[in-house]
Amino acid sequence: MSDDHENQYHYTPTLWIGILFLVLFSISGILHILEALYTRLWFLLPTVVLANIGEIIGWSGRVWSSQNVFANTPFLIQICSTIIAPTPLLAANFVILGEVIRRLGQKYSRLSAKAYTFVFLACDIIALIVQAAGGGVASSADTDGKDPSSGGHIMLGGIVFQLVAISVYMLLATEFVLRYLKDRPVRPALVAAVGPRTLDTRMRLMLFGLGLSTLAIFIRSIYRVVELADGWDGRVISTERYFDWLDGGMITLATFTVNIFHPGLLLGRGNRWFGKHIDASGTSSRSGTFAEDATVVEPKRDNGPGAKV
Repeated sequence: MSDDHENQYHYTPTLWIGILFLVLFSISGILHILEALYTRLWFLLPTVVLANIGEIIGWSGRVWSSQNVFANTPFLIQICSTIIAPTPLLAANFVILGEVIRRLGQKYSRLSAKAYTFVFLACDIIALIVQAAGGGVASSADTDGKDPSSGGHIMLGGIVFQLVAISVYMLLATEFVLRYLKDRPVRPALVAAVGPRTLDTRMRLMLFGLGLSTLAIFIRSIYRVVELADGWDGRVISTERYFDWLDGGMITLATFTVNIFHPGLLLGRGNRWFGKHIDASGTSSRSGTFAEDATVVEPKRDNGPGAKV
């Protein structure tokens, strides 16, 4: 993997597949920009929009490689970009779940909404830095005609760290939803139990979309761990259909899921997020603390037929 006379893919990337993913990520990215502007959820711009831009760059590299499979530059562009690009998308999911926790009741979560978002965003940033550093080391080594495996190992470490963070995130999110539905707060003294709770349709759709998007990224991360652990000349990295389905396909599913189950359309526009509310004068204000933020929406409890509201 040291010169322009070696096929670093061990196959020739299929041109039409590369173009297909370029079109899909372009469509999703444009939709995300329009949705972010309409709903005024500005955090979506440096997260899901940035992720789509990264995927567009990565798949452009694969299209380039389909025309010149022996060139180093497009190979390095695609492998670094497609490894790093989903990280901002995952960050958006962390922010969205923090808002869901804030609205449904932080007493059911082991962390406050702000702490939850802060902790997992920090993990995401660390993973991004490690993966980017690994990509830089691999690219530099390959340019100098050296073995890029050390850079690959660094990228692998970043993805493993990210995979662990996703796993913890999914476990805590599942526990939160179950505690909410069963009305079993983490801190029972804060509230009296009054029976099971229900979710409205919009919140159910938001949780479904959030779960599907996160699951797709999780599957993709497992694939990437196996791919890099198998080595630059391994069977996994040398099989195009694995990459197309388990990387491109999963991230396409994840980003379009956020398009369809959009947080701004299901949870409200930006002036209703992050503890904000609109007072009688139309002024936005903010409430809550790091330890225990105020809940924006407190859904009604379902106490059975005939219960007074």
